[in-house]
Amino acid sequence: MTPNIAAFPLAAQFLPALAHAWLDSAAAEGRDPADGLLILPTRRAARAAAAGFLAAHGKPLILPRITAIGAPDEASLGIAGGLDLPPAIPPEERRAILARLILGMAGRDGAPTRLAEALTLADDLALLIDAAEQAEIDLAETLPGIVAPDLAEHWQRTLDFLGIVTRAWPEILAARGAVDPARRLRLLLDTQVTFWRDNPPAQQVWLAGIAAGSPAVARLARVVAGLDQGRVILAGFDPDLSDAAWDALDSSPTHPQAGLRRLLTAMGARREEVASWPAKNAASRPNRIALLRRAFLPPAALAEWQTQFVELVEGMFRLDAADEQDEARAIALALRDALETPSRDAALVTPDRGLAVQVSAELARLGIRAEDSAGEPLAETPPAILLRLLATAQAAQYAPVPLLALLKHPLAAAGRSPAVCRGFARRLDILLRKHLPGPGFSALRYAAEAEKDAELAAFIAALQTLLRPLIDAGGVMTASPAALIGALIEAAEALTSTDEAPDGAKLWAGEAGSTLSDHLARQLASLDGLPDIAPSELPALFDTILGNARLRRTRARDANPRVAIWGIMEARLQTVDTLILGGMVEGVFPAEPDPGPWLSRPMRKAAGLPDDAGLIGEAAHDVTSLIATCDTVILSAPRRRGRAPAVPSRFLARIELVLRGAGRSLARHPAASWSAQLDQPAARIIRPRPAPRPPAEVRPMRYSISEITTLLADPYAIHASRIMRLTPLNPLDAETDTRLFGTIVHEGLRQAATDPVWAAAPDAEQKLAAAFGRELGKQRLRRALEAFWRVRLERIAGWIAAIERDRLAAHGPAETIATEIPGCWEFDGFLLRGRADRIERRADGIAIIDYKTGSPPDDRAIETGGAPQLPLEAVIAEAGGFGASCRGTVTELVYWKLSGGATEGETRAILKGDADRLRAVIDAARSEIPLLLARYADPATPFLDAPHPGRQTHDRPFAGISRRAEWEDSA
Repeated sequence: MTPNIAAFPLAAQFLPALAHAWLDSAAAEGRDPADGLLILPTRRAARAAAAGFLAAHGKPLILPRITAIGAPDEASLGIAGGLDLPPAIPPEERRAILARLILGMAGRDGAPTRLAEALTLADDLALLIDAAEQAEIDLAETLPGIVAPDLAEHWQRTLDFLGIVTRAWPEILAARGAVDPARRLRLLLDTQVTFWRDNPPAQQVWLAGIAAGSPAVARLARVVAGLDQGRVILAGFDPDLSDAAWDALDSSPTHPQAGLRRLLTAMGARREEVASWPAKNAASRPNRIALLRRAFLPPAALAEWQTQFVELVEGMFRLDAADEQDEARAIALALRDALETPSRDAALVTPDRGLAVQVSAELARLGIRAEDSAGEPLAETPPAILLRLLATAQAAQYAPVPLLALLKHPLAAAGRSPAVCRGFARRLDILLRKHLPGPGFSALRYAAEAEKDAELAAFIAALQTLLRPLIDAGGVMTASPAALIGALIEAAEALTSTDEAPDGAKLWAGEAGSTLSDHLARQLASLDGLPDIAPSELPALFDTILGNARLRRTRARDANPRVAIWGIMEARLQTVDTLILGGMVEGVFPAEPDPGPWLSRPMRKAAGLPDDAGLIGEAAHDVTSLIATCDTVILSAPRRRGRAPAVPSRFLARIELVLRGAGRSLARHPAASWSAQLDQPAARIIRPRPAPRPPAEVRPMRYSISEITTLLADPYAIHASRIMRLTPLNPLDAETDTRLFGTIVHEGLRQAATDPVWAAAPDAEQKLAAAFGRELGKQRLRRALEAFWRVRLERIAGWIAAIERDRLAAHGPAETIATEIPGCWEFDGFLLRGRADRIERRADGIAIIDYKTGSPPDDRAIETGGAPQLPLEAVIAEAGGFGASCRGTVTELVYWKLSGGATEGETRAILKGDADRLRAVIDAARSEIPLLLARYADPATPFLDAPHPGRQTHDRPFAGISRRAEWEDSA
């Protein structure tokens, strides 16, 4: 009997043509169009077929039964015997069982010991099992002996484990009365084959849209093609491919027609038996079809390049973007341009989920809401993000950054209104920029109490109470995964409770919350029986539990029905007026086949598993079918991806190579130039350098010595801090704080080094180190930073004690030592104040010593006036500003660099041995600083930003306020 196999022309829109064919067949045979069964490859194609029927019929009608071959059920196929088949084991249960087996490998080289890793490997192992089931391969029989002698020993150990699993797994399934999902699908299809073979249906049965398939699908297609009322309608079949090229497809699995050849061979059919069905309203694109046919010729038929010629191809464009962001913006503009024509629809098809998200965002910027068929990752929905942040904060012992990220989440309320919770989060943010507390709520409360913020301290205590279930669960050495996830959920519900909804139901509200609740309920049931884990594994475990689950929302009311974003699978059999194939980069489009961690490619081939090249062939079939059936096609590839040049997809490269050989090329789509112009201003505005001139009454008349250094290098910083009263915030959770370290050093020296002969005591070093330790302990820093600083402070204590003893031996004890002594100098209505780290009165004059935990300035900076700190302290001392005991002629200015590093410390006297130059520096400060302050007291003097390129402060906290980036290059 001649099989009932047919195909539409390559350029025909498949689903509309299928609907017309079904209706025409029903009319010709005088039967009800609703009588029959239509089987399509995917659920999305099945849903789209309904719209095709409506468009073909022109008015509502009762549809035939439509089902997807990848998700059949007994009701849709009408299988009575399928009810007796064993159920498929739930994916969560299978994953947990396989993870336990994988953890049993512990102790072997490379074996995972963390549950999250085992669960991930279990997912890969489940894919391997399903691939073997689809290919109808018994791994227990094929795995032994597939490791070649030249492969690493690791693969033999992996194979030994797989042998255990493949022998034990059927017994585990039998004990549960279940089968793998892929096996159940195969059994279901085989049951349907047997049922129809024994009981041929009286109604129409069409299997449509298939281009490749597993052996079970091929058997189903064979029996359908043999039915009197059966039809198999192939998708994307090219009847004009030469015989030589068709015969070469067995050795060219990446060819678009290779899957169809394998399918026909498995069905026992010949290519000549495929009937050509006409398609209503089918476009004629012979040049485009010829281009695709020639571009994808198998190697054995490349001689046909000499006899086939490419004519002008219309409706195809190349979109050449600079990078991924530019590509997303250009694609969005091209989609927007397509919508300018009424009734015209458009779609982006790409396997790159990152590009899909970026294009969706760019469309939203243009006021277009696009429906993304792949949905969004469940892990990136607001309730899932809150749970992930909470798990991360718990693992980090509620360190500042993770805690603030958690409290600033929109769902966080902590039993209050969200606005109140956000207010406390901002106060906590400011607090944590002033202090460097260690992790944990006790350190946070201590910092709040130190700032005398009782309300914030009470909020922290209440927050700790709300999170107590998770804190307690994380306070043990090990705990069951179910208990940790349960405690995480309980704490999250408490954290999201509000004054109006204290039950935490807000966490599970909406589509995202409901989907997450269902997903976690299934996952929690599967976690029972898994081994205990350390609480630190909770974030990785929770991310693994979320996995690749996706949220598919119901179609939004504001979504534009004429624009869509599809993956390759979702786009199968679909057609639009404007098609954009985006992200056509090698390794992405087509995706690089991944053999998985369990078997290498040679091992998979030796085991008889499907070749990765077959997946590339299926992707090539989808691409060529889309290009052939859509009116306008835009092929897009960025020149760079990430930080590296991007290699165009082999599909795109083949098409461009054929055109180049014919002296032609794809027309460039103008969306790339539109993208370049979108964010360009109409005219460049060159901002002037800020030059504020505040009135005299608000200008400072009191300065500190450190502000004089800032005034010389960056007057605008004085304007911002003293006149605008702006205070820059410290970085959040900084690794260290040089100012705080310097404060600890100064205070420790103040306590221990007041006696002129303190260093002569045998325990001087220990006393100074103890003083440093007391100051360090008062700060309640995180443990790692405290330990790091403690070592440095102990080294500084030893160095200072040794230096002091050397000074005592060389010069004897000083008459007076004053430490951390404040002083001031009044002149012409100005007041200059400062604090000297150390002043020594000796018989030959006054010595001023400054402690630097950073790098002190050199002599040149001091002589040129760029670092006036110590010369000004000398001026104040000689004027009696530090008190009578410290008044006298200054003969020595010294920096002590105290780092505590490889070089514990270093002394450096300014202009050592040159008393005349030292005196000149001090006299210059005495005469020039009054002039400087008088000039900036004049309302006509502007406070410029960085007026002297050679003078810079160690930081630029007000560069953003002065908008320096907008004028610096043009200044």
